[in-house]
Amino acid sequence: MARPEPGSDEALLRAVAAGDAGALTRIYERHAGALFGYLYRLAGDRMTAEEILQDTMLAVWRSAAAFEGRSKATTWLFGVARRQAHNRLRGRSGPESIGVPLPDRPDQGAGPDELAIAAAGGTPVAAAIDRLPDYHRDVIALVFVAGLALADVAEVLAIPVGTVKSRLHHARAAVAAALTAQEVPE
Repeated sequence: MARPEPGSDEALLRAVAAGDAGALTRIYERHAGALFGYLYRLAGDRMTAEEILQDTMLAVWRSAAAFEGRSKATTWLFGVARRQAHNRLRGRSGPESIGVPLPDRPDQGAGPDELAIAAAGGTPVAAAIDRLPDYHRDVIALVFVAGLALADVAEVLAIPVGTVKSRLHHARAAVAAALTAQEVPE
């Protein structure tokens, strides 16, 4: 990997790999909101999303040396978060503590997901999204909640960009059809 720009996410991941807990805190401060929004969308409840976010930060602490710079640091972080979410949601227990103090949890106010759903009309939209298959909800969460570019979503999900576009198109169509069936304006 080329020498990252000082203060960049890539440089912070190198510092984390070298044992710099302050760098982990800076990564957390930069990305916790978007990661939490994505995890909340996957988990469906705030407490579980917060636990998975902490699992994610612990996994970043442990595996930062594995970041090779072939992708953006943000993409790598979302990939770690996604794996942690799937591990937790499949019923596996979270990682044991290794005595590394993790940054504080996100504030208890509305997260980006909740704000987006509220702005989009509230529960009918959320209900329509919740009825989507997991693979559609993943794309919706990464694009609209986390704000990732389609190429980054493809990398996080390890699928082609064309598949991301297709899933996004079908997810939008399914949500629109559900809202139309309920006679809720889109």
